Amino acid sequence: MPPSSRYRPAPRHATLGDGFFDVVEPARFPKHVLRFRNQRWAERVGLDALTPTEWEAAFARFEPLPDNLPAPLALRYHGHQFQVYNPQLGDGRGFLHAQLLDADGRLLDLATKGSGQTPWSRGGDGRLTLKGGVREILATEMLEALGVPTSKTFSLFETGERLHRNDEPSPTRASVLVRLGHSHVRFGSFQRHAFHRDHERLRALVDFSLAQYAPELCHLGEHAARAFLRLVVERTARLCAAWMAAGFVHGVLNSDNLNVTGESFDYGPWRFLPVFDPMFTAAYFDQSGLYAYGNQPAAVRWNLEQLALALQPLAGGETLHVRHDFEATFEAALDQAIVRRLGVRSRGPLLDRLLRTRVFGFLFESKLGFERFFFDGFGGAAARVPGMIDDLAAYQPVDPDRRAHPYFAGDAPCTMLIDEVEALWSPIAERDDWAPLEAKLAQIRVMAEAIGSTMEPCAA
Repeated sequence: MPPSSRYRPAPRHATLGDGFFDVVEPARFPKHVLRFRNQRWAERVGLDALTPTEWEAAFARFEPLPDNLPAPLALRYHGHQFQVYNPQLGDGRGFLHAQLLDADGRLLDLATKGSGQTPWSRGGDGRLTLKGGVREILATEMLEALGVPTSKTFSLFETGERLHRNDEPSPTRASVLVRLGHSHVRFGSFQRHAFHRDHERLRALVDFSLAQYAPELCHLGEHAARAFLRLVVERTARLCAAWMAAGFVHGVLNSDNLNVTGESFDYGPWRFLPVFDPMFTAAYFDQSGLYAYGNQPAAVRWNLEQLALALQPLAGGETLHVRHDFEATFEAALDQAIVRRLGVRSRGPLLDRLLRTRVFGFLFESKLGFERFFFDGFGGAAARVPGMIDDLAAYQPVDPDRRAHPYFAGDAPCTMLIDEVEALWSPIAERDDWAPLEAKLAQIRVMAEAIGSTMEPCAA
């Protein structure tokens, strides 16, 4: 069965040509057991009518989609990892599989994780554990529900292989994941060409990014790099604010894990806050707390400064700056994100800033569960949050009827703490029982319905 008329192939990354990617072959797996199919997003991009056999062919064997990329592309990039430059990066266990347009004409990528070795695997096996795939499903579904611009887990197949890893019991089951995202052009994509002093390719990548993700800026000529940087700064600042309002800790905020459209993707050792704690970390190897919850804004800004340095050769002698635009956008976006999380109407910048400050102060002092606070206080229900009555009582709900949703009649909010993640994985590992995971995903979608969170796949 061919894709529907809503399927609009747009294999544009290949037009960049030599120096931006490597044509690769996907791994061949002994089994293809479908574990997750995102039918909601498949419908939005015209792939919902694929039969199970066709879905397997497209997203487990990676046969080309009609009129799309004829072969997978492993993208080239560099990046700072824990603020140490690494020129040996690139897509080491994934590739760009296809590109298409959504109903609004925006370019979207279908990219993989765990699809085999590439020239950038650096000795790795190019595989993804099944647990890693399950964790990515949980991260993307939860973040989407909370209104964070995020890639979407599109498909997950178990592959029948057994993998050895140092950070989980081995041998462990393997999988291959497909994500839908607005862009896989990373900060590190620009850093690579700047490192090689290849200003021609650097300019080509800026021109490509403007044409695909900000066509309104294409006419700016010699000022394009500055305008492009400002746009990326603003998008990324809004993303960071959304993480902070969601209580989300990405864990590995390296410059190869941030893209130009301000969309969160590639989830490794992520966590959600149990309680408000600025020094809460997600990665066991982040012993200095470089990427702790409270350090995320500074880490993101630092990476944006590295992007500015990479773009500097295109600035015509003008020094590119980040700090002011980032901080102004981030602070305002965080105020707005807290107001949205509470389901109330803005009372203006000054009062919203005061509310945000008092919310974080209250959470820090009270040690009330982070998600519990927003569950109890949603819609300005201040009486359910002792100590916050005066601040919340003056705010009007965006939709008074939402508070009557059955979700809020429950005893507790939907959360995604690490113990819950492990509890969802255990029945899968022990007896191949996927029912608890499916129930959790249903609970997340009920929460999304209750709080009215629907996000597009980009931050623009």
